[in-house]
Amino acid sequence: MTAAMLANRRSTLLLAIIYLGFISLGLPDGTFGLAWPAIYPELALPIGLAGTIMIFATLISGFSGFMSGRVISKLGTGPVMLISCILTGGGLLAMGHAQSGLMLFLICIPLGIGAGAVDSGLNSFVARHYSGRHMNWLHACWGIGATAGPLFMGYAISNLGGWRVGYWSISGVQLTLAALFLITLSLWKFVPTREHADLSEDGKAALPIRSANSTAGYLSMLSFVLYVGVETMTGLWIGSILIVGHGFSPETASVCTASFYGSITGGRILVGFIVDKLGNRRLITAGMLLALAGSLIFVFASSPALVFIALVMIGGGYAPVYPCLMHEVPRRFAPDQVQIVIGRQTGASYIGAAIMPVMGGWLAQTALQYLPVLTLLGTLLLLVCVKTLDKTTPQNA
Repeated sequence: MTAAMLANRRSTLLLAIIYLGFISLGLPDGTFGLAWPAIYPELALPIGLAGTIMIFATLISGFSGFMSGRVISKLGTGPVMLISCILTGGGLLAMGHAQSGLMLFLICIPLGIGAGAVDSGLNSFVARHYSGRHMNWLHACWGIGATAGPLFMGYAISNLGGWRVGYWSISGVQLTLAALFLITLSLWKFVPTREHADLSEDGKAALPIRSANSTAGYLSMLSFVLYVGVETMTGLWIGSILIVGHGFSPETASVCTASFYGSITGGRILVGFIVDKLGNRRLITAGMLLALAGSLIFVFASSPALVFIALVMIGGGYAPVYPCLMHEVPRRFAPDQVQIVIGRQTGASYIGAAIMPVMGGWLAQTALQYLPVLTLLGTLLLLVCVKTLDKTTPQNA
């Protein structure tokens, strides 16, 4: 076997492990909300405490994302992924043993640190070493995990003895992945760096030189605050908009909600087949325009059919934004700044996930019917931010 063949096999094997890592990253997402109706009466907690716990966990994840760039540069991606999986698995195991609200808050610390570091580390590694196709499929894997986690938790609550068993089982998956990371630590050293430099007309590589502390660096963070914030806010309040605002049945609302998340996951799978031909920037722009059109329909839609179409358009339009923005970082910033920028983008995404759903909640208390307008305005602002970022980081410049 030649050295090239061996390197290719190692690269392929590591990619499979990374996919599993992102599936596992998505597994806990959504499980807390599903388990909470069983958790709060058992622990004698107020029902509204769930929101405070989620914001705390999100901010911890954001802090971890911001700090991950420096940590990974010192320890390496593989060791940080191993430590993060141990933290996440241990946190989920402790979740199954929680006896108080204070313990739930404490458990958020290892869970948040682990999730933020895995998110940032794997995004950065794939952006630097693999094609845009794999970046999009990586985030489709998150969607698989985010779908499977709540389904399994629901099954555990109904058939396996309750929410504690659900968390113990998901913890087992995380700790198994940690063992896999331990066994395969050496693989992280043998993956060839992908060619991320644009070529000038004379054929010479034109490496980007922008710093994480430049205008482009701050725009990149803002774009993730807006994108993740709008996506999270929309997904959180779809049910209330449709059931309370439009009078839809819960069954109809659930189908519409599933269409939103399903179109994001399916869209990323589809984008993976075409991104290397069309490029990240074109697909981001096309996706944002599609999402903007869907958001406009969502503002005025009142029938289930139109709402379904609108949410499919929004979800499908959002599909390429996060992975393609991540994958474009090595083309916008200097090589030694890539991990720092991606860490900050990851941290910014958690800030958006913490802030914008709360803004939606404030609006829902006084004017629930205007929540789709917030989706429209957020999508429009994101499009402006991304196009400004493109102008400050021109290709072949």
